[in-house]
Amino acid sequence: MQGWRVEMEDAHTAVIGLPNGLDQWSFFAVYDGHAGSQVAKYCCEHLLEHITSNPDFKGADQEPAVENVKTGIRTGFLQIDEHMRAISEKKHGVDRSGSTAVGVMISPKHIYFINCGDSRGLLSRSGKVHFFTQDHKPSNPLEKERIQNAGGSVMIQRVNGSLAVSRALGDFDYKCVHGKGPTEQLVSPEPEVYEIERSELEDQFIILACDGIWDVMANEELCDFVRSRLEVTDDLEKVCNEIVDTCLYKGSRDNMSVVLICLPGAPKVSPEAVKREAELDKYLESRVEEIIKKQGDEGVPDLVHVMRTLATESIPNLPPGGELASK
Repeated sequence: MQGWRVEMEDAHTAVIGLPNGLDQWSFFAVYDGHAGSQVAKYCCEHLLEHITSNPDFKGADQEPAVENVKTGIRTGFLQIDEHMRAISEKKHGVDRSGSTAVGVMISPKHIYFINCGDSRGLLSRSGKVHFFTQDHKPSNPLEKERIQNAGGSVMIQRVNGSLAVSRALGDFDYKCVHGKGPTEQLVSPEPEVYEIERSELEDQFIILACDGIWDVMANEELCDFVRSRLEVTDDLEKVCNEIVDTCLYKGSRDNMSVVLICLPGAPKVSPEAVKREAELDKYLESRVEEIIKKQGDEGVPDLVHVMRTLATESIPNLPPGGELASK
């Protein structure tokens, strides 16, 4: 969703069945672009190729080992970053856009979480947040140390008072400190990669989302909301639309992108939950009509007044995490 922004700068990737014989593997990612969409779009189309085709990944003849996957992912990020710099310099000078990247590579035995920037990915297992990636912010001690070692500063929680993330692809204006390697620059393209052994019965779903989502919903809130939605519908696109709509109503003013990956242990549609949802919708419709009718007798109906009135009431069975904003 573009939201309140002038342009939509996000992109995403969803690939089921990877090359080099990894047909049981899949790859999903969200890219949150800034200062333009060029880097996000290029990564959307080419990052996976850079990961799986580099020698460090070693997936040509047999399933790669865990450390090969992690090393190959890191190498792929560094390669595509340098490749994009070379392309932009040849075409029209250095492209000033950049992008975060959060993704997962899923094998039959492992889930590899990949993060570069302040987008976030998480895994819900057995009804709880089992794992989530760490945001790369300039104020983080290790990130701040690298920035200062490269001759930069952190002001108002931004790199040199400007960029709000400390790791990203692109952003080449922050990657030109002589004598420093690519991972030692003001902004690093190096991802953090975490491997998690899969649990067939307990793993429920994975969420990948840009900061436009996380700005207004905490990890547990979003997981609770998704679980409640999966009990009333198995349409994942509908669930994702409800997430971004809810975040918009909660006040997010950024672009919003979310990828939802359901695993075998995900909640299933429950007749009882569907019934409760229908009763809730019927109740809210009735209350809105009552409030509008009462206000209409006194003046012009006002949606803000309706929402404020409902917010003061104790309404049972509202979706957890989303509450009234999700309706």
